Amino acid sequence: MSESTMSEQLLVPTDENLTLAGFDPALEYVSKSDAEDELDDLRDRLFDLHELMMANEDHAVLLVLQGLDCSGKNGTIKHVVDAMNPAAVTVASFVEPDADEEDEHFLTRIERQVPEPGRLTVFDRSHYEDVFVPAVMEGMDGDEFDRRIDEIIEFEERLVDGGVTVVKCLLHISYDEQRERFLRRLRRHDKRWKFSEADIETRAKWDEWQVVYGKAIGRSSTEHAPWHMIPADHKWHRNWVIARLLVETFERFDERYPEPYSDDELEALRARLEPPN
Repeated sequence: MSESTMSEQLLVPTDENLTLAGFDPALEYVSKSDAEDELDDLRDRLFDLHELMMANEDHAVLLVLQGLDCSGKNGTIKHVVDAMNPAAVTVASFVEPDADEEDEHFLTRIERQVPEPGRLTVFDRSHYEDVFVPAVMEGMDGDEFDRRIDEIIEFEERLVDGGVTVVKCLLHISYDEQRERFLRRLRRHDKRWKFSEADIETRAKWDEWQVVYGKAIGRSSTEHAPWHMIPADHKWHRNWVIARLLVETFERFDERYPEPYSDDELEALRARLEPPN
């Protein structure tokens, strides 16, 4: 791997004509053995850096995991996010809006899940679902598509201005790999509950999904909240890449543990904890 950062290698350029065909979902930056050897160290580093953020409460991180069915959103949470202190981690999953949410602006339910200082929030799917699904499944027109993307860009800029670092990851999976993962789900009795016939209907529009994803992601990969293209055909590689990306994110904060007490105050506190004579 070159000397550039993980973020730089994964960066999606701003391009309204972006096509996902230009990105290899099976790309490997390292060997499987090297990635697996390093992942435990990355998980330990993530825990330590995350606790530094908790202690200082100067930053917050929003991790956006976006991708088609079986691209590995839950797997990333299990193998990467799970390494951090659960006391300061929230996972928000955005399914089809309920009746009350339908009456709100589409970003209102998203804003309720924005992380507070010292916390990391994961969006398992995200505010982009309110662009992708209507565009592919409901025939949303181009003007409405553009308006929603513009509102999302403004929303993310407000988050960043408020101290939230937005890490957007597109889990890029191939057509053939998705099929194999669907078949594995159907073969396993403990995984079949995750499969729905609607997944086949969604898969039938694969080309439309690719076009809409490319257009939306290319437009919304901004300087303040860029997209990162995660090659996701190999689960071990996906986990390693996102762990590296998060470590880089936390390291940029360059935090140290706060010192809330002077030496005299520490001595007095220790004295109070001494057993009575």
